[in-house]
Amino acid sequence: MGHAYAKITLRNPRKPDLKPVHVTALADTGAFLLCIPQHIALQLELDTADHREVTLADGRTEKFPYVGPIELSFEKRRCFVGAMVMGDETLLGAVPMEDMDLVVAPLRGTVAVNPDSPNLAHLKAK
Repeated sequence: MGHAYAKITLRNPRKPDLKPVHVTALADTGAFLLCIPQHIALQLELDTADHREVTLADGRTEKFPYVGPIELSFEKRRCFVGAMVMGDETLLGAVPMEDMDLVVAPLRGTVAVNPDSPNLAHLKAK
């Protein structure tokens, strides 16, 4: 199985005069949240709302800043999320992907809008 990437745009909705940041994010269905490197948090002048403990792939637990809000856009879809500030690349986790109704095709290395709901994100609330 390969890696899947998505071209996303990140904005600080509290500071609309700041330019958005365009990044290629690794779609990580094993991660719940958006994770961004420190330099993106600084560029967007994001406020630290909290700190959270995170269990890393090697089993270690570390504390990281949780920042937001962030407006995240993919194609014609968008959502508002918080993000963990950690690592050296942007990870697009399951929560924002579900919020925007995106699907991952790891063998093709792509992320796409759900073809079953191409015009409007469809969420289940039951």
